[in-house]
Amino acid sequence: MNTQKKDMAVCILFALIFATGFFLCVFFPKSEYSYSERRSLASPPVFSASAFWSGRFMSDFEAYAVDHIPFREQLRMFKALTAKNIFRRQDNNGIYLWNGFLTAMEYPLNEDSLNRAIDRFRYVCEKYFTENNNVFFSVIPDKNACIARESGHPAMDYALFEALASQKADFAEYIKISDLLESDDYYKTDTHWRQERITDVAERLARAMDAVLSQDYEIRTLEHNFYGVYYGQAALPLQPDSLQYLTGKAIENCIVFDWQNNREISVYDLEKAKGKDPYEMFLSGSLSLITIDNPDAPADKQLVIFRDSFGSSIAPLFISGYSKITLADIRYVHPDLLGQFVDFENCDILFLYSTLVLNHSETLK
Repeated sequence: MNTQKKDMAVCILFALIFATGFFLCVFFPKSEYSYSERRSLASPPVFSASAFWSGRFMSDFEAYAVDHIPFREQLRMFKALTAKNIFRRQDNNGIYLWNGFLTAMEYPLNEDSLNRAIDRFRYVCEKYFTENNNVFFSVIPDKNACIARESGHPAMDYALFEALASQKADFAEYIKISDLLESDDYYKTDTHWRQERITDVAERLARAMDAVLSQDYEIRTLEHNFYGVYYGQAALPLQPDSLQYLTGKAIENCIVFDWQNNREISVYDLEKAKGKDPYEMFLSGSLSLITIDNPDAPADKQLVIFRDSFGSSIAPLFISGYSKITLADIRYVHPDLLGQFVDFENCDILFLYSTLVLNHSETLK
């Protein structure tokens, strides 16, 4: 009798657990977007006979169920902590933690990708530039370059990468900035560099291009915290970054135009600082073509920057030295279209790209 009661209790307990899990999965609130992972979550699959017999329906349903399991964020954190502290995993989803910094492993060096990137830059040069253009090129090392040697994680040979880049880009004067950067110049939870820490980088680039910048900046700090892209990917409970930006007379008085959306924007979009990706506050994020006009410029000197997202935060630091700055992102606009919007005559040209893009140049059009 006792055995029967025990068996019955086990069955009832199992049924309760199963029923609770079922009702949680069905009725638990569901989101369309994961802010921690910065991606849209899977939608419920639409049933059809063809989708069912092909197996696509069940595959899509599995993706949907995984994305909407109850307490998903807590389970992701539990998995990450277990992998790190119990199984001693050195990374989670390719992200590792070292001395409070979250960093992605960038390895190995992809020379074919670098060649493709240089070929795209060369195409732009041959299509638009003349002897009246001064062309410059600089590589921004990702955070892994500063941390991997100390942490012992895999990393490509950044010195070799930079040497190859400067050698292959024979159409431009190379400006080295890697020696100015260290781990504290980057956000702890994000990919990017901190604007308030790279005034020396902007100064070196400007000096090489024969421009004079004002260093009269005011540092402002946003009240809310900044959780970068690596924070969500790593799923570890870490302290957020603070988000600061630099302003001054030239920055406050300039006129910024977003040609992608045909609108005037501000240098710093404080509403975006509260959104999905706070780093998008710098020049409104990933826009294909932007112009910045400085009515107070001491001379009629113009600059065109071909850039990735790192360029959004350093570009405002160049405003005081130029009458006009154009930012082009050929990840989002094909180079053949630039001639319709940009007059390159007598402009300085700067190709400023991170190793994250150059080592994965399939994103360039």
